[in-house]
Amino acid sequence: MHEKFLSPYKPEETEDRIYAMWNQQKLFTPEESISRGLSTATSEVFSIVLPPPNVTGVLHMGHAAMLAIQDIVVRTARMQGKRTLWLPGTDHAAIATQSKVEKILEKEKISKRDLGRDEFLKRVNTFAQESHDTIVTQVKKMGSSVDWSREAFTLDEKRTLAVRTAFKRMYDDGLIYRGHRIVNWDPKGQTTISDEEMVYVEEKTKLYYFQYGPFVISTARPETKFADKYIVMHPDDTRYAEYKHGDQFTLEWINGPMTATVIKDEAIDMTFGTGVMTITPWHSTVDFEMAERHKLDKEQIIDEFGKLLPIAGEEFVKMKIAEARQKIVEKLREKGLLVKEEDYIHQIATAERTGATIEPQVKLQWFIDVNKPFTLPHSEITGIASGSKTTLKEIMRQAVIGGQITITPERFDKTYFQWVDNLRDWCISRQIWYGHQVPVWYKDKEIYCGIEGPEDTGWTQDSDTLDTWFSSGLWTFSTLGWPDIENADLKTYHPTTLLETGYDILFFWVARMVLMTGYHLGTIPFRTVYLHGLVRDAKGKKMSKSLGNIIDPLDMIAKYGADATRLSLIIGAGPGSDMNLAEDKIRGYKKYTNKIWNITRFILTYSNDIDISKEVALTDEDKKLIEDFAVMVKEVSEHIATYRLHLAGEVLYHYTWNTLADVIIEAKKDALNNGPESEKQSAQWTLRYILENLLKLQHPFLPFVTEEIWQSLPNRTQPLIVTHWPS
Repeated sequence: MHEKFLSPYKPEETEDRIYAMWNQQKLFTPEESISRGLSTATSEVFSIVLPPPNVTGVLHMGHAAMLAIQDIVVRTARMQGKRTLWLPGTDHAAIATQSKVEKILEKEKISKRDLGRDEFLKRVNTFAQESHDTIVTQVKKMGSSVDWSREAFTLDEKRTLAVRTAFKRMYDDGLIYRGHRIVNWDPKGQTTISDEEMVYVEEKTKLYYFQYGPFVISTARPETKFADKYIVMHPDDTRYAEYKHGDQFTLEWINGPMTATVIKDEAIDMTFGTGVMTITPWHSTVDFEMAERHKLDKEQIIDEFGKLLPIAGEEFVKMKIAEARQKIVEKLREKGLLVKEEDYIHQIATAERTGATIEPQVKLQWFIDVNKPFTLPHSEITGIASGSKTTLKEIMRQAVIGGQITITPERFDKTYFQWVDNLRDWCISRQIWYGHQVPVWYKDKEIYCGIEGPEDTGWTQDSDTLDTWFSSGLWTFSTLGWPDIENADLKTYHPTTLLETGYDILFFWVARMVLMTGYHLGTIPFRTVYLHGLVRDAKGKKMSKSLGNIIDPLDMIAKYGADATRLSLIIGAGPGSDMNLAEDKIRGYKKYTNKIWNITRFILTYSNDIDISKEVALTDEDKKLIEDFAVMVKEVSEHIATYRLHLAGEVLYHYTWNTLADVIIEAKKDALNNGPESEKQSAQWTLRYILENLLKLQHPFLPFVTEEIWQSLPNRTQPLIVTHWPS
């Protein structure tokens, strides 16, 4: 028996060494699996891309759970002889990364304007590289068997070519356009932001009821009402049947008399307030869409810095909203137009990075039209024929309706379709410096869109950058060599087998990858979407710095090892379900890795020279143990194949601790020490067979301790990571 088993298992002395061995021998690449005979060039393919972590800082427990889940299915697929690729990369995360650097500069009392665009971007790129290096170290610490030789970055040269190619194709097809539409405007960050970059916070305020001509309206934002000249009601509301669409009336309002027009629209909620409302098309998405439907005027009330414009009158112009609101209410009260006010709690949208209250604005931006029909030349999407007319929204629907993409757990199908059905044109431009600059140039009244800029002089490139989700939407195929459609990786590994990510970005990222892949390749990006839940603290609260309840995965790895940390994030966490995590749970699984180590020591004490490739005569009792083990192998394999990893982990845990350690080994001690030679040989072979195959089953879950044990077994020269899965 190897002398190392005489002392306890020490992950701190093992894990870095083993990971370096795997990486140096290129065991994470599909090519190495082929060269070692584990798979062949014609083997079934299993491919997955790593959801790229943002280069804004360190990984948290949610990332650790994601890495553990993906590594389990990847290691299993590799051992099952599939041609397996797990492709890693990072996301430049434009707004988040730029915001981080701006805050660093604030401490140095420097603004980005002081530096200028080029110098500022140098600072951002330095920060991003340092953050990237930190993230890569953490990914390795988790034992992730990603193919580092294929690592990508959403802002590197190859991905830049893909982004510009995608933009130009969609622009030429008329799917990308520049126009005035309402967007989420961050008055502090001075940029548009996406829905997923907003945080909704509860606000306790007042709901005011005002007399508006013959009607009573309610609002929590009187500061937006200066130019409200349309009163809208549902066409089926019998309370207002006497009013016809287009009727006009004169009323007294904030700054004097004005004329209002009646609009009938089915979007009105008859049960809210009095069932009628005035609309502010420039500062509300719903109101903007009503104005578009009825071709109504749109007037700006609040500027880009959150201050009132001259339309508010000399009394209020240039006031910030917080200052103006109560003064407006008092003026309406003095006019006898305040009917009542009541306490009101609602959710307001704030910018995640700056904390500013979002002020919807109508602005000239770049958009993707999700409803415009276009011809899809080549289609492998069920329900959409090659050469037929379709829309981006229909591509997203059909890919899931037709069963080509399966979402696990399936309850998220409904959420997916709700988001797709209500999808508006996607604003893809941002007023920041870091990111993919819009590949459009202007000269006088001419516009040029290209992968490269115009050859002649006098052109100015659009200063906006693209929404980060535009580049990450190309992730499954830009990482595999697209737009080179002859690339071997693209032909072999796309569509990918699995996309594993958190349920909170089902729409923001997953749906956009379906959109982009459907349009550019006429196919799907992945066959299965596995959605994991959030990792919460022991009491079920979301982990946050402000609550002081964050569990750092690197701290846990340092104390208990990566294996214990990984398993604590798997067992008890079904697909799409949040899980509570306490340090005690991780500590418990460290005892489990020690248990496997001690089981190995016992079995090798009696079977160090046993070669299970040479069969021996087994007792009926041992034959039954082997048969039972085969049943367990099948159960574990089926659980992993259907992504019930938590159940596979539980089966292995209970078999190892309760069956093997507590029952089988105890029952075999007498035969090993006092039994006849035939019974002793049968017991030795059976225990060794179970041990070696159990190590294979445990390897995807506990890669380090199992590899360390495997490398210490006599005559086992091939690393465990590239051995065949038990059959």
